Amino acid sequence: MAQATFHFPRGFLWGTATSSHQVEGNNTNNNWWAWEQEPGHILHEDKSGVACDWWGGRWREDFDLASEAGQNALRFSVEWSRIQPSPTRWDHAALDRYHEMVRSLKERNMISMVTLHHFTDPIWVTEMGGWENEEIIKYFVKYTQKMVEALGDYVNLWITINEPNVLALLGYALARFPPGERDLNSLGRVFSNLVRAHAAAYQVIHKLQSTAQVGIAFNYRPVMPNRSWSPLDRLQASLQDNIFNENIPQALRTGKMGFLFWKKSLPQIKGTQDFIGLNYYSQEYTSFNLLRRQEFFSSHSYPSGATLSDTGFLANTPEGLIKAIHWALQFKIPIIITENGIENSADSLRQRYLIQHVHQLWRAVNHNHPVKGYFHWTLIDNFEWERGWTQRFGLWELDLATQTRRKRPSADLYTEICRENGLSSEMVERFAPELISSLFPG
Repeated sequence: MAQATFHFPRGFLWGTATSSHQVEGNNTNNNWWAWEQEPGHILHEDKSGVACDWWGGRWREDFDLASEAGQNALRFSVEWSRIQPSPTRWDHAALDRYHEMVRSLKERNMISMVTLHHFTDPIWVTEMGGWENEEIIKYFVKYTQKMVEALGDYVNLWITINEPNVLALLGYALARFPPGERDLNSLGRVFSNLVRAHAAAYQVIHKLQSTAQVGIAFNYRPVMPNRSWSPLDRLQASLQDNIFNENIPQALRTGKMGFLFWKKSLPQIKGTQDFIGLNYYSQEYTSFNLLRRQEFFSSHSYPSGATLSDTGFLANTPEGLIKAIHWALQFKIPIIITENGIENSADSLRQRYLIQHVHQLWRAVNHNHPVKGYFHWTLIDNFEWERGWTQRFGLWELDLATQTRRKRPSADLYTEICRENGLSSEMVERFAPELISSLFPG
C-alpha cells in the first residue's frame, strides 16, 4: 500500500453546518413551528421541540466539541423570528445571545459563517404573504442591517439565504414545506423575491462592511435521464436541471431570470455573489412517469449499485461532488462546500462517504479550482424538517430524551482530517480499509 497524504492549502476552512430551527429548540414564533402543529406535515408527527437545546445554552458544549475536534470554522444561522418578533420590535436579548455566540467562536479561534435565512420566517411575515409578497424584501433588508450591525465585529462571512431553490419548490410547488402550495404562478414571484432580497441584502452588507464575503448556499443536485434513449426522460432531466440547479445561479450571473414560460429582467441582482456556496449530497436519475402528477410526472432513482442511506433518502455518489464543483467554476468566483453529509445512525456508511467526498474535494483543489472550505452536515443529530427525527446526520449522536451527546467514529475521522488539513492513507486504512486500493493504489 502506498503511504501518502492528500493535503489541502493553508487556511482551508474545515467546519460543520447547522441551522437555528434545527438545533435551537422552542422557536415558537416562526412558520415552521406552526407547520409542525398541523397533522400530516411531519413524518410520524414529530416536533422540533427543544431540538438540541442551543437556546437553553447547549451551544457552548457543542462549540467546544467542534473546537476540540480541530474544526476552524462553524456555519450556523440566526433566527429572524427571535430577533424581530414583530414588524416594529427588535429583541435585543436575542441579539446579545447571538453576539455572545460569535464572540465565543472567535475566542475558540474559529471563523463564523452566519446564515441569515435558513427556511424559517417569522409568523408575521407569513401573515403578510411570505415570499409571495414583495414587501418582504424591505423587511429582510432591515433585518440584515440589524444583524450586520450587531455581529459585524466578529463576522465577515455571510450566507444571505440557504437553498432558495429548495425553499421555493418545496413550499410553493410541491407542498412539502410551508406554506404548502402547489402554484406555478406564485413560484415565479417567489423566485424573483428571493433573489431580489438576496441582492438587496448583499448591497447593505457591503455598505456596512467593506471586507465582507457574501453568497447564497445552493443545493446542487446533478440529475440525469434514467433512460438516455428516452426523449421524455431527457426532457424531464433538462427541465429539472433548469428549474432546480440553473434558475437562480444563472439569474445572479446575468440579471435575467426565467424558467418554463416565465421570464423577468432583474439587472439589480447581477454580480451579487462574492463566493458560491454549494450544498451537495447526492446525484440522481429521473424518469417521465404519467402516474406521478403531484410530482410533475417525474420519478427519481439513484445510480445502480450506489449505497443508500438509512431511509433511502440519499445515496453515496461522491463523483457528483466533482461535477458540482466543475459546474460552479463557470461563475468565476470562489467556491465553498457549505453542506455535505449523509444520514446514518449506525455510522457504518458515513466514514466511507466522508473519505470519498473529501478525496473528490482534494482532486478539485489539486487542479487549482478555487475551493476554499468544507462544512460537513452536521455536528449533532438534529430536526430534519418534514422528515422530523427519522434521520441522523450528526458526527455526534443526540439522545433526544436526555440531550446526551455521544461521539460517533466518524467524528474521530473528521477530527484527524481537520487537524492534518488533509486525508492520509493511514486514516483510510483505519476508518475505511476497503477504499485503500482505489484511493492509494500501489
